[in-house]
Amino acid sequence: MTDSGNPFGYEFMNFQRLLDIPMDISPYNYAATGTGLAIALSVVGAAWGIFITGASLLGGAVKEPRIRTKNLISVIFCEAVAIYGIILSIIFSGKLNVVAGNAFTNADWYSGFAIFNGGLTVGGCNLVCGICVGIVGAACALADAQKPELFVKILVVEIFGSALGLFGVIIGIVMTTQAKFG
Repeated sequence: MTDSGNPFGYEFMNFQRLLDIPMDISPYNYAATGTGLAIALSVVGAAWGIFITGASLLGGAVKEPRIRTKNLISVIFCEAVAIYGIILSIIFSGKLNVVAGNAFTNADWYSGFAIFNGGLTVGGCNLVCGICVGIVGAACALADAQKPELFVKILVVEIFGSALGLFGVIIGIVMTTQAKFG
């Protein structure tokens, strides 16, 4: 405890100033961060899914070498997650236009926050989607090694898991429809 009675050693005298800090950041920075999050989290989700699927695929291929080529579809589903993030990042970066001076309008602030939240949504959905597709793809590879007739049945489940990323893409597009700088 300090002399001021605050256990952290300082006091924030103006609480309103603390609430104004997000408005000190340029809306371009919010938009660029959202664009980066869309692609980065999507690629991490895809990589994580490929890692999970690949490990099980190689392990199952030791027992049944025939599953190597057939189960590559699971890896392709994981790669599609990264492609979703790339496509949305290109769309988001196309919404960035030059604003004269530093006079940002309410529409510019809306655009910055919309693209940030759209990128966060797309990236988060694709991160979860990549993990989901990876886990189901791993189960598909191991099930196919045990019983080949289970491949198509589990592949249907994997397609439904892959739809999570598509839902994120649709939501990201809807969130940023009205976003336009300048």
